[in-house]
Amino acid sequence: MPFRARVARNLLTVGLGAAIGFGACRADDTAAPEAASHAPPGSATPSSPGSGSPSSSPSPASTTRPAPPTTRGPLGSGAPITIAFGGDVHFEDEIRVGLDARGNDLLAAIAPTLGAADLSVVNLETAITDRGTPAAKEYLFRAPARALRALRAAGVDVVSMANNHGLDFGDDGFEDSLAAETRTKLPIIGVGRNDDEAYAPQRFRVRGQRVAVIGATQVIDEALVSDWTATESHRGLASAKEVERLVAEVRKARRRNDTVVVFLHWGTEKQTCPQDRQRTLARQLVDAGADIVVGSHAHRLQGAGRLDNAFVGYGLGNFVFYTDSGPGTSTGVLTVSVTGRRIDSYGWTPARIEGGVPVPLTGDEATTAQREWQSLRTCTDLTP
Repeated sequence: MPFRARVARNLLTVGLGAAIGFGACRADDTAAPEAASHAPPGSATPSSPGSGSPSSSPSPASTTRPAPPTTRGPLGSGAPITIAFGGDVHFEDEIRVGLDARGNDLLAAIAPTLGAADLSVVNLETAITDRGTPAAKEYLFRAPARALRALRAAGVDVVSMANNHGLDFGDDGFEDSLAAETRTKLPIIGVGRNDDEAYAPQRFRVRGQRVAVIGATQVIDEALVSDWTATESHRGLASAKEVERLVAEVRKARRRNDTVVVFLHWGTEKQTCPQDRQRTLARQLVDAGADIVVGSHAHRLQGAGRLDNAFVGYGLGNFVFYTDSGPGTSTGVLTVSVTGRRIDSYGWTPARIEGGVPVPLTGDEATTAQREWQSLRTCTDLTP
C-alpha cells in the first residue's frame, strides 16, 4: 500500500513539527496486508491514496503538550509519525454543487493541513451510491464516487463508514460503496460483508511504524440495529454497542501493531460534553490497548486530551457538512504525533465551515478558537 511522499508545511513549524521532527513519508513505505479486504475474490485490496496539491499554508496549530514522564510500551521503529483527524463528512446540497464545479479542488483550503500529516482519517457519513432502497429514517445521505476522489486529493488516507448513515441505501448502496473503495483506492473501515471484515483494522506502515486504524459506531437507529450490525453471516457495520467484540479487536490489533487507533461514532447531538457511555467506552478501549481514541457525531466539538498515557478526542464536530451558521460551523483538524505507543504531542488547527467545507482560521479568530477548543476539556475526564 504505497504512501505518497509529503512535504511538511507550516503546520509543522508552529507547534508540532519543530519540536519533534516530523518529516515526509518515504515513497517505499507500505502497509502490511492485514486488513480483511472488502474487494470481491480476484480483485485487489485497496491501496493508499495519492497526495493532493496544497496551495496555501494552514492556520496555526495549538501549543503542543510535553509527553508524560513514562510511556505505555515500546516505541516501534523509534520514528515519530503524525496522524490527522477530521469529523463528519457528507456531500449534500451546496457541497454537491461545489463537488460538481470544483472536483478534486473542493477541499483545497484544508488540504495543506491534512496533507502535512503522515496519515489522515475522517468520518464518511454517507453511502457512496446513486441507487438503492432508502432506509426508514429521517435523514438520508449519499454521494457519487468522485467524492472519494476529492477526499483523496485533499490528503485523506482512510475513511470510516461506521456511523448512522453508512447503510442509508441498503444492500445496493453497501455494494456500491465497496466498489467505489476499490476503484478510488481510498480504504474504508467499519463496514464489511461480515463482522470480521467490519471490525478489521486498516493497517499502514509509516517509517517502520505499524499503525492499525479501527472504525466502529455507538450510534445506530434503534429500529435498524439488527439489520445494520455486522455478524458472522450478515453484512453491516462494526458496532461499538458490541463492546466485547470491539475490545477483542483492539486487543488483537495491540499484539500486531505499534500504534492502535480507534475512530468512533458516538455522543449526543448538539452536546459539547461527552456522555458517560463515551467515557466508559474510552476507558475500556484504552485499557484494552488503544493508543488513540477519537470520534464524532454530536455536530459539535468536544474536549480532547490525555487519558493516562493514551490520547482521547471525544468530538471532532462537522467537517464537510451542510451547515452555514451557529456552533455547528466550528471545525478543525486534530493532529497527534505518536512514536509507537508514546503520545508525543497534539494540536488543533481551527477552521470554520463556509459553503459546506472547512476553511482554516487565521489571526485573532484562530487564537479565540484555540482557547475555546482547550476549554472544552473542562467537562471531560481528560488532562492536558
